[in-house]
Amino acid sequence: MEKAVLVGLDMQNSIWNIEDTMAELAQLAETAGAVAVAELVQKRARPDAKLYVGKGKAHELQTISSEVEAELVIFNDELAPSQIRNLEELLGVRVVDRTALILDIFAQRAQTKEGKLQVELAQLNYLLPRLAGKGIALSRLGAGIGTRGPGETKLEVDRRRLRKRVADLKEEIEEIKKHRTLHRDGRQSLPIVTLVGYTNAGKSTLLNSLTNANVYAVDQLFATLDPTTRQVKLPGGSQFLLTDTVGFIQKLPHHLVAAFHATLEEVLAADLILHVVDASHPQAEAQMVAVNELLSQLKADQLPQVVVFNKMDRPEAHAIFTTLSRHEAEYVAIAAVNGQGLPTLLEKIEQQIRHNDQRIDLFLPFSQGNLLGLIRQHGTLEKEEYLAEGIQVRAVLPYAWSEKIQQQLHTGVAQDGDA
Repeated sequence: MEKAVLVGLDMQNSIWNIEDTMAELAQLAETAGAVAVAELVQKRARPDAKLYVGKGKAHELQTISSEVEAELVIFNDELAPSQIRNLEELLGVRVVDRTALILDIFAQRAQTKEGKLQVELAQLNYLLPRLAGKGIALSRLGAGIGTRGPGETKLEVDRRRLRKRVADLKEEIEEIKKHRTLHRDGRQSLPIVTLVGYTNAGKSTLLNSLTNANVYAVDQLFATLDPTTRQVKLPGGSQFLLTDTVGFIQKLPHHLVAAFHATLEEVLAADLILHVVDASHPQAEAQMVAVNELLSQLKADQLPQVVVFNKMDRPEAHAIFTTLSRHEAEYVAIAAVNGQGLPTLLEKIEQQIRHNDQRIDLFLPFSQGNLLGLIRQHGTLEKEEYLAEGIQVRAVLPYAWSEKIQQQLHTGVAQDGDA
């Protein structure tokens, strides 16, 4: 574990409590492989353009870093390239900002080819504007005789190589996006419910509890990055697809949002969003705001949403839940880890996705009796009467399956459940 000093600004216009944001920064540092040995916080209206903190605090930071023998200093915001350069010159240790820290965690956690490509794209987009600072070490930049050297050429080569790699990554991710769209279209017959929420809210635990998916779930930030989709059966007998997505976080680097857009588009395909909230967290309300802001960026804020207050088995959750639930039209209280409230959640999901259902009356010839199986699988069979020539049926079906079954009935085709 590398020794790190954490640095943050307490700015009056922030909705975040500084103690909680610094605690989250410490957790991010630990997740990345560092241990916080000291912390420095300064009250300021805005960051200093040159050193992020004031000059006096910067020298205090230099003393602290030396005393605790820190190997790096981690800042709670994204720094400009010039700020990183100035701070490293002053402190004599590596300087890492919040964005680089999160990118490092994502790089460690990415498992699939898609995840690795998206993380690399985000890292390169973060690195490109910072190459100029690195270039000083590679060349003798300046104006006049004796200051020109081969380093600038190397810097331009580095930039060109990185830009080419960025272009290649975007092409590969676009191909994955097309494949994902085709895959999604192929399963469009089932309603799609997507889990979103602040990192460590318990989305993967909920997915496991509902589906026995064995998705990696542990009490740490960004435990899982790659989206996972599983089929879930509802109490009424119909089914839906449940998709887990990457966790959100305050100040989520825009490089990541852009790079993970293909993954986050899973949210846009949802018929229903389950916004999972850690009801035991003191900053639960601010975390909900951060998630809703990102949903708005993705233009997914108009989709039907149910707030799922999780971790209700913890004593501190009840007061927070009582306060926050007053502002929500649709919500459920659960404890995913022990199954508390999951039957109620499934009933709520069924109720929500039924809004797009249709009640239909059909006469099925015996030659197309297989359609009855489709109706049972994807909807609710309300009436089933056997007559001489066939079966009279009344059923409630999702719109997509209602259309599909009626089309198959009229064309005389009966196919299996994945038709």
